[in-house]
Amino acid sequence: MLTEKTVQELAQVLGEKLTQAGFVVATAESCTGGGVAYAITEISGSSLWFDRSFVTYSNAAKTEMLGVDYDLIHEVGAVSEQVVEQMAIGAVQHSDADIAVAISGIAGPDGGSLEKPVGTVCISWYNAHSGSKTASYLFVGDRSDIRVQAIRLALHGLIEII
Repeated sequence: MLTEKTVQELAQVLGEKLTQAGFVVATAESCTGGGVAYAITEISGSSLWFDRSFVTYSNAAKTEMLGVDYDLIHEVGAVSEQVVEQMAIGAVQHSDADIAVAISGIAGPDGGSLEKPVGTVCISWYNAHSGSKTASYLFVGDRSDIRVQAIRLALHGLIEII
């Protein structure tokens, strides 16, 4: 089962699927800080199917680099399905990619609230040819654990959306 694979194995499978489909991927990352892009570029030959990564940790970066609506961020928060969906679409629109993943979350140990506790991560996958899938998750563990879980799920979702 794909969810049991390591990050490196998932990135390898992603590369194979992208190559077969003739697609290129981009990433838009906040709480993972480029971790998905790092995993992808660990695979030899990834320059054939990986275009770029947007590490948009600040709200301003999300707006300036990806075109996320400033008012939306202030209305629903950066860690929301609406914002990550705009991030994923913006990553494709501002690159040569066909598909993208966007991640925003609260990796902790601080920053959580009753509404959005530490471990809350929103991920959106966008395929310019078939639409998007967006969901929220609650991961457990320390900051590193939460980020790795988000990276694994991001890669898995990219494989599925091809």
